Amino acid sequence: MGIKTRLNLMMFLEYAAKGLWFPLASVFLTASTVEGGLGFTQQQKGWIIGIPLAVGSCCAPFIGRLCDKRFATEKCLALLLFFVGVFKLITAQQSSFVAWMGLSVAFSILYVPTIALTNSLAMSHLADPKQEFPRVRVWGTLGWVAVAWVFPMIWLQSGLKFQWLPPFFKGTPMPDATARMLDSVTAAGVVCLVYAVYCAFALPKTPPKGNDRKFNLFEALALFRHRSFTVLMIAALLLSVVHTIYFMQMGSFLKTAGLQAQNVMPAMSLGQVSEILMLAILGPMLAKLGFRVTMAIGAGAFALRYFLFSMQLPVEAFVAAQTLHGVCFGCFYASAFIYVDRLAPVTVRHSAQALFGFVMYGLGPIIAAQVNGLFASYAVKEGEKMNMAGYGTYWLGTAVIALIATVLIGIAFRDESAEREG
Repeated sequence: MGIKTRLNLMMFLEYAAKGLWFPLASVFLTASTVEGGLGFTQQQKGWIIGIPLAVGSCCAPFIGRLCDKRFATEKCLALLLFFVGVFKLITAQQSSFVAWMGLSVAFSILYVPTIALTNSLAMSHLADPKQEFPRVRVWGTLGWVAVAWVFPMIWLQSGLKFQWLPPFFKGTPMPDATARMLDSVTAAGVVCLVYAVYCAFALPKTPPKGNDRKFNLFEALALFRHRSFTVLMIAALLLSVVHTIYFMQMGSFLKTAGLQAQNVMPAMSLGQVSEILMLAILGPMLAKLGFRVTMAIGAGAFALRYFLFSMQLPVEAFVAAQTLHGVCFGCFYASAFIYVDRLAPVTVRHSAQALFGFVMYGLGPIIAAQVNGLFASYAVKEGEKMNMAGYGTYWLGTAVIALIATVLIGIAFRDESAEREG
């Protein structure tokens, strides 16, 4: 295999490992034990999905830098992913909240750094990273979509028949489909172990860099003197909260709305399909509309999506609304990372991105875990299961948060970046 093919497969496996179980966690974590779920509370589900991600994001810069300085990247990836796979296999056999929480934190501490390591490994072997990396990275999204279609197809239903709409094959749901969803955690563990072997023996040799860029918190914090950076960080924090909540609730929401269990993953994967399309037009969009309008569109897409979820609509409308994920991710997330890179001086870019990443993937999920419990307590009586009326109240709260971020960007953000070389 050529280098690009090996890098493409690396990205595919990187995101398939998480895409296998993460969209379904919303369902099986809170489904009753009678249905085959784990029977956790809404608050416990929020902690399991939000807190480990935050801890992993905080640890990632330090683990990643250690790997960059001391070890060959492909060997470091192999070691991290081997233990990630082991933790996932052990997690799949657990039924207590304490065990799930502890093992999920361990998983995130080791898995989250692999995202940055795969990015750096790929870019170090591409002749023109700016042009070629997006075409490599898109294989990660394809990996997420592929497992979202294939796993339900072969494990959650039977009697498959061809249809013209994605995921193209549909059958009769298994009577124990909810219980079978937990098997996605085992499947993810197996994928991680295979991926670890692939990293050790198939990826191109990538020796340690030695003097890697250092994270300088004080230099990064100095960017707050720019009003645009301050506004962006506040908006990013608000949107990170509601974005994390999306993964905490979407699977169980779609199931409550009437979607069959085996269709939850394919339905949510429509967001990744739209993400591919959105990233393809993001460059021209930024050139024509600028950062403020583009990011406001992304934030507005968050608000629109949650307002739609708060309405009493047919389940087909909720599935169609998944396509707004591409607008949310491309117009806000991707644009924001580009803006931070342009605003920060060359010597501070790494630190600025790390700080921004901490807000998006560290601080935001911590707050989201608390907001999820708060909103759930208002939306449903204690001890009762969330129903559609409860979800209407729940999503309305997230829509208001996203709307505040949209207004903040539209009114207070002004582009202060300048073109910089290097």
